[in-house]
Amino acid sequence: MNANEKETTLTRAGSAATRKLVLTAMFTCLAFVLNTFVYFPAMAPFQHFVNVLAAALVGPWYGSAAGFLCGVMRMLCGRDIGCITGAMFGPIMGGLLYRKFGTWWSVWVGEIIGTGIIGAMASYPLFKMFYGLDAQSPFYFIPFYIPSAFVGASMGAAVLLLLKRTGVLNRMKQKL
Repeated sequence: MNANEKETTLTRAGSAATRKLVLTAMFTCLAFVLNTFVYFPAMAPFQHFVNVLAAALVGPWYGSAAGFLCGVMRMLCGRDIGCITGAMFGPIMGGLLYRKFGTWWSVWVGEIIGTGIIGAMASYPLFKMFYGLDAQSPFYFIPFYIPSAFVGASMGAAVLLLLKRTGVLNRMKQKL
């Protein structure tokens, strides 16, 4: 490989990483704005909507970073620590399943399991430690997290399906 080919390869890799970072920032902002201005008590379905899109487009780690950053911004606006735990595990699980199977249902299932079960169980010790939660079971939050994850992941899967049918999803993934 000559010097020009190496430089071109490095430039493409750098621009792909830059595109993923920019898209991650956009997903973070989209989730924050939707969750702030479209409010459901004790639910954040738009976080899960954005998680599905982020997991499919930028992957599990960038998607999780978007969820974490959005959760921190929501906590700064007065929400509880569940904003972070409810936003990080879904994109990891959904993104990993999407990498393996490449279907809309895989990222949908991953978001529901990652957030609805793993994120809910991860919330339990944090709520107990920081807020003095008196519940006696690590399964306490599952009934609260699953409906939100189901609704939001279904919206995200529907958008992914539409993007795939129109061919936009493949073009977006090629650019990344």
